[in-house]
Amino acid sequence: MSNMLARRFRFPTRRFPANDRPATPSPSPSRIDNWRRSTKPALIDLLQQIAGDKGAIPAQIALAWVLAQKPWFVPIPGTTKPDRLEENQGALDVNLTIDDVQRIEAAAAQVEGGRVPEQFTPMLGR
Repeated sequence: MSNMLARRFRFPTRRFPANDRPATPSPSPSRIDNWRRSTKPALIDLLQQIAGDKGAIPAQIALAWVLAQKPWFVPIPGTTKPDRLEENQGALDVNLTIDDVQRIEAAAAQVEGGRVPEQFTPMLGR
């Protein structure tokens, strides 16, 4: 039955001839990580420092910061790997001090730019 469905439905694909490629490079994870590090170094360094002090990882500190904002805030991190889910759950055991939260907020206020480099925004459909 699945073969019959597969043959019946054809999904359109967007193909580019060799000489008609998109002008922007693809947003590979390493390119975006390099961009984040170049535009947000103080925040990243602070998260790493606090994580080291608390025996956590930066992602747990970021999630703990969201949890510290309001009791009804619920971060929803996306993951497909069980070990990353366990790491994310570790954020529940991180106790940020008021000073930690204020330092993160001060560093976050200095961040400029969006979530991804501007040239990749059209690829996100926004």
